[in-house]
Amino acid sequence: MYNSNWTYELEVNLIMWLQLQIFGFRALWSPYFLTFLAIVAFVYFFMTIVKREKFLGDERITRNQQLFFYGGIILLYIVKGSPVDLLSHIMMSAHMVQTATLYFIIPIFLIRGIPAVWWEKVIALPVLKPIIKFFTIPLISLAVFNSLFAMYHLPLIFDFTKANQVVHTSTTLVLFVTALFMWWPLITPIKRLDTLQPLVKMGYLLGSILMVSIACALIIFARDPLFDAYRSSSAWMQAMALCVPGDVLTGITDTLTGVEMFSPLSVQEDQQLGGIVMMLYQQVIYGFVLAWIFFGWFSKKNLETDPMPENIPYYK
Repeated sequence: MYNSNWTYELEVNLIMWLQLQIFGFRALWSPYFLTFLAIVAFVYFFMTIVKREKFLGDERITRNQQLFFYGGIILLYIVKGSPVDLLSHIMMSAHMVQTATLYFIIPIFLIRGIPAVWWEKVIALPVLKPIIKFFTIPLISLAVFNSLFAMYHLPLIFDFTKANQVVHTSTTLVLFVTALFMWWPLITPIKRLDTLQPLVKMGYLLGSILMVSIACALIIFARDPLFDAYRSSSAWMQAMALCVPGDVLTGITDTLTGVEMFSPLSVQEDQQLGGIVMMLYQQVIYGFVLAWIFFGWFSKKNLETDPMPENIPYYK
C-alpha cells in the first residue's frame, strides 16, 4: 500500500511538472530576477569582504551574517523566481508557502544579515527617519502588518491584486516593508534600539500568532471556495498574466482549461490545505523565534543570579 501511494504521488508530481513546461523557461525560472539577485549578492560580497575597510570601517562581517544574507537571497529567488512563484498563481497552498516564507522568514534573514552600521545609516536618513521611528513602535508595527496581511486575504482585495501587475507588485512591496517593521523590534541588530523586555517580545509574538491564525481559520473553515483567482477561469488567466510573458500566454490560451489542469486537488481542498499550511508554517517559525528569545533571556538571567567568580583559585 505504501509503495503504491508513493508511486502514485510521484506520477502526479511528474505529470504536473511536465504540464508546467508549457509556460516556458522565463515563467518557470525568471532569469532577469535571478540576474538582479546575483548582482545584489555580488555587491554585498564586494562591500563586506573585498572593500570592507571602506564600507564597514572597523566592523567585521561575521559568518552568521553572511549565512543570513545569502540565505535570504536564495529564499527570495525560490519563492519569487523559481517555479514556486508560478505555482502560487495556480494553487492556494503554494501561494501560502510563498507568502509565509516571504513575510515570516526572509525579513529575519535580511535584518540579521545586513551589518548594523548600514542599518544605522538607513534609519538616520532625514526622509526615512520619522517613518521608520513611527512604524517600528511595537504596537503600531504589530497592528499594521497583521491588519494589512488579513485584509490582503479578503477575497475582494485578493482577487483585485491578482488582476493587475502594478497593484500586485505594490501590495507585495508594502507587505514586505511592513513585515520588516514588524520584525525589527524583536531582532534589531542595533543594540541601543533593542529595548523590549523578553517577556514583552514573547507576548508580541503570541499576539501576531493569534491574529494570523484567525485569518487562516476563516479560510480553512469556509464552506465554499473564496477566491475567483483560483475558481474562475477568466480571473485565473488574469492572475497567470502576472508571471507568464504575454506572448507565451497568448500562444497557449487554447490549451489551458483552468486550475484543475495542474492541481490534483479540488479548489476547496486546495484552499483548506493553504490555510492549514499558513497556520502551521507561521507557528513553527514563531516557535523558533520564541525559543531563541526565551533561551537568550534564560541564559542572561542565570549569569545575573549566579555569575562566574572573578578569581578562581589555581591548584598545582
